[in-house]
Amino acid sequence: MISVIIPHLNQPDALEACLRSLDAQTLSRHSFEVIVVDNGSATSPTDVVARHPGVSLLHESEPGPGPARNAGVTIARGEMLAFIDADCRAHPDWLHIIVQWSRSSPPDTVLGGDVRIWTAENESLSAVAAYETVFAYRFKLYIERHGYSGTGNMAVLRRDFDRVGPFAGVDVAEDMEWGQRALRAGLRFRYIPDMVVFHPARSSLRELYAKWDRQIAHYRNMAEGNPAWQLRWIAQALLVLASLAPGAVTILTSDRLHGGSPRLKAIAVLCAVRAHRAMTMLSHLGGRRAMAWNR
Repeated sequence: MISVIIPHLNQPDALEACLRSLDAQTLSRHSFEVIVVDNGSATSPTDVVARHPGVSLLHESEPGPGPARNAGVTIARGEMLAFIDADCRAHPDWLHIIVQWSRSSPPDTVLGGDVRIWTAENESLSAVAAYETVFAYRFKLYIERHGYSGTGNMAVLRRDFDRVGPFAGVDVAEDMEWGQRALRAGLRFRYIPDMVVFHPARSSLRELYAKWDRQIAHYRNMAEGNPAWQLRWIAQALLVLASLAPGAVTILTSDRLHGGSPRLKAIAVLCAVRAHRAMTMLSHLGGRRAMAWNR
């Protein structure tokens, strides 16, 4: 049994698409359960969940996707936990691939997959979508270079999750923090390129900036207290600016974009985003800021 756990906050249409993608899985339906955990939506997604037989709905009052996922784990019956976000859509073979690789992977392995930008058929890429096609959700990089997987596409045996413990709250990047504890507990992450979920591109630069504002606040909170963290933080902000040139090379050589126009659009967004990130990082030297998710 696989337990699929989905944190949700104010995204009923996206949740509907996510649940439809789980209804369409090639893995037999009796082999997995689906648990949606609402985290304080203005309107509970009761009607959405009711349209999908066999899906459970919980409510978690502590804010943050981490606490929501933890609530789902508490009632999960599966020996494997699979995490996906409410605004993602699973490839039809997603759960089948998880089963396949969990059987063939070494013990103490956490699986992380690929997150690709979803676009409607025959829809041309916007500038933001072109940028995100290359740079958003770089799970291969997270896993192979930084040693953790994003929780929008991750699977772990229940016994291994229990060894590490629950996800942290909204003040930190809960996937990164959990990954650090997992490594200390002796687990290792494995990137599975065929374990695919799709995420829609953000619709504007403002939404893209909001994503980075939230992540930068997480990283700042996690860095605080380390020796000379302010100097390291300033150096990292300057490195973000210096990364413009190699970032442009990545866009020009990426096999995820085709043609000159999408690449030029992506480079334009790259310049705007890297500048925004560097300025925002420097502004955080003044102190912590209140955190929220998906608002």
